[in-house]
Amino acid sequence: MEAAVTAEQLRARGNALFQAGDHAAAIAAYTEALGLCDSGPERAVLHRNRAACHLRLEDYAKAEADASKAIEADGRDVKALFRRSQALQKLGRLDQAVSDLQRCVSLEPKNKAFQEALHALGSSMHEKMKTMSCTDSKVEQMFQILLDPEEKDEDKKQKAVQNLIVLAREEPGAEKIFQSDGVRLLTQLLDTAKADLMLAALRTLVGLCSGHRSRHGFPGVSSRQLYLYPQTMAVLAELGAPRLSAVLGVEHEQVSLSACNLLHVMFDSLKEGLQKEFRGKEDAVVLDSSKDLKLLIKHLLELLVLEGASAHGRDNAINLLIKVVPRKSPKETNNSLSLWVIDQGLKKILEVGSSVCGTPGSLPVTENSRMSASVLLSKLYDDLKCDAERENFHRLCEDYVRSWFEGQELAGKLRAIQTASCLLQGPVEAGNRVLELEGIMDSVLSLCASVREAHQLVAVEALIHAADKAKRASFITANGVSLLKEIYKHSERDSIRIRALVGLCKLGSAGGTDFSMKQFAEGSTMKLAKQCRKWLCNETIDTGTRRWAVEGLAYLTFDADVKEEFVEDKAAMEAMFHLAKSEDRSVLYAVASTLVNCTNSYDHEEPDPQMLELAKYAKQHIPEQHPKDKPDFVRRRVRKLLTAGVVSALACMVKSENPALTSSCRELISRVFLALVEEAEDRGGVVAQGGGKALIPLSLEGTEVGQTKAAQALAKITITSNPEMAFPGERIYEVVRPLVSLLHLQRTGLENFEGLMALTNLAGISERLRQKILKEKAVPMIEGYMFEEHELIRLAATECMCNMAMSKEVQELFLAEGSDRLKLMVLYSGEEDEKLRRAASGTLAMLTALHPPICKRIPQVTVHWLEILQALLLSPSAELQHRGAVVVMNMVTAERELAEQLMASEMLEILSVLAKDKDKPQVARAAQESLAQAVAYGLIKPGPGQG
Repeated sequence: MEAAVTAEQLRARGNALFQAGDHAAAIAAYTEALGLCDSGPERAVLHRNRAACHLRLEDYAKAEADASKAIEADGRDVKALFRRSQALQKLGRLDQAVSDLQRCVSLEPKNKAFQEALHALGSSMHEKMKTMSCTDSKVEQMFQILLDPEEKDEDKKQKAVQNLIVLAREEPGAEKIFQSDGVRLLTQLLDTAKADLMLAALRTLVGLCSGHRSRHGFPGVSSRQLYLYPQTMAVLAELGAPRLSAVLGVEHEQVSLSACNLLHVMFDSLKEGLQKEFRGKEDAVVLDSSKDLKLLIKHLLELLVLEGASAHGRDNAINLLIKVVPRKSPKETNNSLSLWVIDQGLKKILEVGSSVCGTPGSLPVTENSRMSASVLLSKLYDDLKCDAERENFHRLCEDYVRSWFEGQELAGKLRAIQTASCLLQGPVEAGNRVLELEGIMDSVLSLCASVREAHQLVAVEALIHAADKAKRASFITANGVSLLKEIYKHSERDSIRIRALVGLCKLGSAGGTDFSMKQFAEGSTMKLAKQCRKWLCNETIDTGTRRWAVEGLAYLTFDADVKEEFVEDKAAMEAMFHLAKSEDRSVLYAVASTLVNCTNSYDHEEPDPQMLELAKYAKQHIPEQHPKDKPDFVRRRVRKLLTAGVVSALACMVKSENPALTSSCRELISRVFLALVEEAEDRGGVVAQGGGKALIPLSLEGTEVGQTKAAQALAKITITSNPEMAFPGERIYEVVRPLVSLLHLQRTGLENFEGLMALTNLAGISERLRQKILKEKAVPMIEGYMFEEHELIRLAATECMCNMAMSKEVQELFLAEGSDRLKLMVLYSGEEDEKLRRAASGTLAMLTALHPPICKRIPQVTVHWLEILQALLLSPSAELQHRGAVVVMNMVTAERELAEQLMASEMLEILSVLAKDKDKPQVARAAQESLAQAVAYGLIKPGPGQG
């Protein structure tokens, strides 16, 4: 059998690969060596070598991170300092690069390479300062090039564009643009109606509005006013809300999107202005940004119904309203902006939601417009705080529907029904109220039989959206099933048949996962699912129609037989994942629902056996689990989904900026991810395909349940993977907050345990990560779990505290007056549970080494301290003996009085025996050092062989 490779051999292999120029393979060798190496100095060398590889591969962020780790171990490591300076220089952080080079020169004053590098870097910084000093002329030249109709050199113009955008992002550059009357010139670029110049102007304006304050030179405003005048308000004053709104509504998609980005930045700036209380000199003018905020929103609402506005411009306006109007948290008490938007613009939003393609008077919309309108309506409704506000919302919706339905021709009835559909996908209560208006439901049923496809589509969709709403379900089950069956069997149009099928799917899945509750005859759901998969895979059918096939599967996959057939159909899975990545983002919820069903990641509680017996006795219905929903089947389905590429599809879904990625949709995706990382062997693959990166935003926003599920998935990955590989660069610091959230008391014991385990891994990596954990106020929670009754949670908390104790702030906590922290560690070192003893004694060994004053406190915290230390030294476990011996050695070294107490006890005899134990060299060495120190104090006489 081949002997296991050592860290030293791997390091030598890495060095050879580096010399051969195979830097990627060298990195792999050094990384593997790091996994086997515990020695601080050896790890530092490996990090330093890996930094050199990253420099050659031009991955400067990783080079800087590795060099920093080497420097943490040894601040005088000139090779690591020099490599970090090279990385920092490439990353543009010249001041930090200079600092590292100066340190190199001070350590090795005669090293010419260091001197030359410092001189070259100094010259580079001087050139940069010189360039910035002539920015005035540069700004003028750039505008001259861009506004000159005679200028034909496209490369020159493109360079001017890029320079302008870069300048706007830096405060001195932004200042110069303002001083050069730049905003007026940027307005001229917008007015050229040339897409490339408009994009340049918009991107420059985004830079100007992102966090700078102008102090001088804006026409018509004194410098004192400008001291408190945000640049956003200055830009808005020059451009005007009507012009910004008009640019948002242009046909060119990229220009509209850039205008949307600019407006979003401006909204953020104006909202920040509302929250800040500016204090200045008595005669300073502070302008009220609330008027500008409402003016911009007013123009966005007007854009929704503007005939000349483009469909994607309309979508961008709705998306902006979703982001900037409703409160982000119910903790904010003021919902006045939502109330104002409802009064001023609810009917305008309903105009978009009621649009029927091909009907006279309907607005141009995209496939996503109605879904976006539904999300906005839902968010506005959720932002209401009392019955009176909700009643006003209902009244406005009902008045709007009546205005189309009563006394109008067929086109009006279609608009009314489409409005009901839109509301049923958003604020359901408002949708149900509209459905109950006289004549609406009858019109829906009669139009389902229309000979015109467009009319039938509207009616069937309304029927589908109403089918799973509690108030209408019985009515539809009684009247709609037979109608939908007729449409499904006899319609010649796939677009109609697929929608009718989804309606049947919704009604057929009423029993959910309850195997005993079947709405249709045996085998019907399987036939419906087969037809859904057939449509899903048919690329000749348009995307919008194929989306309905996924909607059908979202309901049918409650049935375990359907799940099993679906995961065996690789083409259907891949077709669904392809749709999830498409432009039609309204499919996201249906895809996520289907995946939740296939992975059984919905909440399901095991029923209490006693309650089951009582239910049987009372002849009540008892839910039954399908045999194919047992854990083995679920695991197999998860593997098949992973093979088909589910992770990349989910990662793509999370990137979506579309309103369809609602909080509830995020929660579903989080549930799926948690199911995918349940098995440790699958976690590496999930990370490799972008799952780790996707989980971070899911853990930070959305529903509380969704955030917790995503945080738990991150914890599972962090426990079994190398966190630095799973979350490279700065991403590793973003993982801390979600993991700390798992420690909150309302989380389950398993979530607490996994959160502690993951934080233990992170706390062992670097001081910067420990500082991040401290900043998130995790230490008091970790301490709390050290008192937990459950032994595994108690152990995990103690191990986490052991790693956190490497930070000086945590060490100080163990000396705090009136604290039982140190007492607990000493007592846990004497517990029966060996793992707990190991964690606690390891913490004591570290604390006494890093913070000698703690040694003096140990005898004060408990009268049992001496017998606990003796028990450690007499333990059959070499590891426990070593930890105990290190604690004793540290205590003997810390103070003569402590040494005297220890030598006056049986400890002297124990140490004398251990000092001769050749089988345990580490234990013997610590014992020998303790005895040597006692000899130095004059407490004992040197034994044979001691000097």
